[in-house]
Amino acid sequence: MPADRLAATATGTGPRIVLVHGFTQTSRSWAPLAARLAAGHEIVAVDAPGHGDSADVRADLEAGAALLGEVGGLATYVGYSMGGRLCLHLAVSRPDLVERLVLVSATAGLDAPDDRAARRASDEALAASLERDGLDAFLERWVAQPLFAGFVDPDLDDRRRNTVGGLASSLRLAGTGTQEPLWERLPGITMPVLVVAGADDPKFVAAAERLSALLPMATMAIVDAAGHTVHLEQPESFAELLERWLASSPAATS
Repeated sequence: MPADRLAATATGTGPRIVLVHGFTQTSRSWAPLAARLAAGHEIVAVDAPGHGDSADVRADLEAGAALLGEVGGLATYVGYSMGGRLCLHLAVSRPDLVERLVLVSATAGLDAPDDRAARRASDEALAASLERDGLDAFLERWVAQPLFAGFVDPDLDDRRRNTVGGLASSLRLAGTGTQEPLWERLPGITMPVLVVAGADDPKFVAAAERLSALLPMATMAIVDAAGHTVHLEQPESFAELLERWLASSPAATS
């Protein structure tokens, strides 16, 4: 895969939906949902910069969003966590490509410069530990965080397709601390947006409420018995929620 293009797989036919995973995941993390949605849509599952078959791509959020738009084209974009931040950047920079937007456990950034600096330092420490201890040890620590307490990954084989160099670059270039906050730009995002968070993830419930208050065409959904990894902890509930919203929210027209 060229270093200036993201890897992606496409299945199904119909209106296009682009799926963008979170940190340490890959495009294959969406497999059950992709298979379900492919009955009536073209599903493009993307490996984000530094991940999966895009492990050699080095990009910050702005550059990553541009690469995402190149491979995804005109579509509904669904992003989880880091993937949600990439999709949000695309919606701000290239709204002509984003017909609808789905943000799952995502944020528009940290407001305070001190908070962003602290997060950059934390992510640098994580990257250094990854480089020091290796991929397996890092992944075991990553999925054991309280943030993911509601979800037990049945195996880490897919995440092990990632590389030390790719994940370290993602932390340093596209971590939340590197993101210039987009809150003030949200009122200009006029396509339909579905904002999703897990009821057991209060930090991102608060983020969802704030996003929904600022996005003109937002619908907010809080999924019961789910934490940060909403779509993996409650896959049936999430799929039904997404399908209902897609059916009731016409894509924006340019």
